[in-house]
Amino acid sequence: QASLEDYEETVKKAKEAWKVWAEIPAPKRGEIVRQIGDALRQKIKVLGSLVSLEMGKIFVEGVGEVQEYVDVCDYAVGLSRMIGGPVLPSERPGHALIEQWNPVGLVGIITAFNFPVAVYGWNSAIAMICGNACLWKGAPTTSLISVAVTKIIAKVLEDNKVPGAICSLVCGGADIGTAMARDERMDLLSFTGSTKVGKQVALMVQERFGRSLLELGGNNAIIVFEDADLNLVIPSALFAAVGTAGQRCTTARRLFLHESIHDEVVAKLAKAYAQVRIGDPWDSDTLYGPLHTKEAVKMFLDAVEQAKQQGGSVVYGGKVINRPGNYVEPTIVTGLPHNAPIVHTETFAPILYVLKFKEEEEVFAWNNEVKQGLSSSIFTKDLGRIFRWLGPKGSDCGIVNVNIPTSGAEIGGAFGGEKHTGGGRESGSDSWKLYMRRST
Repeated sequence: QASLEDYEETVKKAKEAWKVWAEIPAPKRGEIVRQIGDALRQKIKVLGSLVSLEMGKIFVEGVGEVQEYVDVCDYAVGLSRMIGGPVLPSERPGHALIEQWNPVGLVGIITAFNFPVAVYGWNSAIAMICGNACLWKGAPTTSLISVAVTKIIAKVLEDNKVPGAICSLVCGGADIGTAMARDERMDLLSFTGSTKVGKQVALMVQERFGRSLLELGGNNAIIVFEDADLNLVIPSALFAAVGTAGQRCTTARRLFLHESIHDEVVAKLAKAYAQVRIGDPWDSDTLYGPLHTKEAVKMFLDAVEQAKQQGGSVVYGGKVINRPGNYVEPTIVTGLPHNAPIVHTETFAPILYVLKFKEEEEVFAWNNEVKQGLSSSIFTKDLGRIFRWLGPKGSDCGIVNVNIPTSGAEIGGAFGGEKHTGGGRESGSDSWKLYMRRST
């Protein structure tokens, strides 16, 4: 864990290192990022294993997360030869009008426990090819992963005769996070975490007219219409609600079922839940591991209790599993109204609220009525409805899915959400622009 003195020294080193990095042509920076991707590839199993050990997600998910960093490195390599602005027609004879993009400088990256590798990867790979240095503060509960990843990166940088401090790391808690938010030397602060903490970070950064990129909470819905293919719906809803033990910001927390298929889907889903293999995250048979902390178990129990008090029925799960570790049963709750307070609360645990609807218009509105706007999904075969869902009166989320689950994303698209999710975008599309400043 770093002290504030350590932090101070690290920022100075990172700022010095930036002077070297900014001078290197973008395609050469891309080549170094490519080598980082290769170094991660070579260690993918051991890093995936470490993610399982420290975070608690199953081994294949741990490996998959490192793979995302590898993939975004590949993406960034191509981008390093393509980023730039247009030459625009000037209205004045003999003049040129050019849009030039320059790095912002030092990018502070604060990541959460649930994706202790991938989220840093999305930020750092893109920030680096843009010509920025990075200062990372991972979650205090996943420090080993932060250290391991940083050592791998530092070796690649130093083998290329550039300072390892281009990708600096400070392990620590809220004191370090607050210092980063208040520090004018942080030219961009990318924060991933809860909406509550994200709001505090945003206010601190805004107070100094700094730039922030926020990836906050989600309260994501799957909507299933009467014409949906239930062979797709059941595994998708299960994966979206139970994957990573409900600890993804893209986890499905609300399942809206057309009243004509409600009972059938609930029965099929409960049957599928009963087949989920619960166990050691390192065991290749396991589909569902523990929650990350004891506090998460308490939040789970509190939410189940509130759901019952507000009129919900627990049709599957709802209890702590009697075994070592923070294991809870994946849970299905029915019978609540769409606007029950607990339904509008994001509990970072595997609880799925199943809700009934009649009409398309009302259920689209219910999808959008929560504060967050990260991911959303509908299951239907109606082409007109699909385009209405994607259109101005459809989903208000940053990620809008059709006939696939809410969880998971592709690195080629910009990842992020609207409203209380913070409005940030990371990874693909044109999200590189957030890591640069424009000069006309």
